[in-house]
Amino acid sequence: MSRQLFTAAFEREEDLLHAVADLRQAGYVFKDAYTPYPVHGLPEAMGLRPSRLPWVCFLCGLTGGIFALLAQLYLSAVDWPINIGGKPWNSSPAFIPITFEITVLSAGIGSLLAFLLRYKLLPGRQPSVLEEGCNDNLFVLAIPEHNATFNPQELKIICNRHHAIRTDQRIEPDGQTKPTPAQQRGAA
Repeated sequence: MSRQLFTAAFEREEDLLHAVADLRQAGYVFKDAYTPYPVHGLPEAMGLRPSRLPWVCFLCGLTGGIFALLAQLYLSAVDWPINIGGKPWNSSPAFIPITFEITVLSAGIGSLLAFLLRYKLLPGRQPSVLEEGCNDNLFVLAIPEHNATFNPQELKIICNRHHAIRTDQRIEPDGQTKPTPAQQRGAA
């Protein structure tokens, strides 16, 4: 199932933020915004939910920490108890450094893997360039066809009111964007 995708390119972040506010007020939803640097307030203006990645990081760290603590307890007190200087086998202060390191390691690796899987940034994936210069010096807004009220002429009028330097309308087949002319030439 293919649907239309409208893109608008802006030179300044203020223009992008004002266009997003007007488009959201008109009832449009956004696919994404591509910017050369993080724009303060853009996710809130687009109406995006907060990321769930901190929860993934917390759960991976908690799982790794519990596993490290239980593994050390089992190895030192059950599987291979060794009396070293009369210390007890289940001395928890000795387990803290390794538990901390495993917690941090598992949180970091789990967050990285979740991020790569969620955004499909797997090895061998060809990047899709939505607009020339979209991550160099332009602020690009992508608006997919969401329902029957999708009106490209209205989108163009609103974006041009906020100094859009380019607007484009293309067909997005099966969730993938159509290759840009630079990709078709092999330049991207």
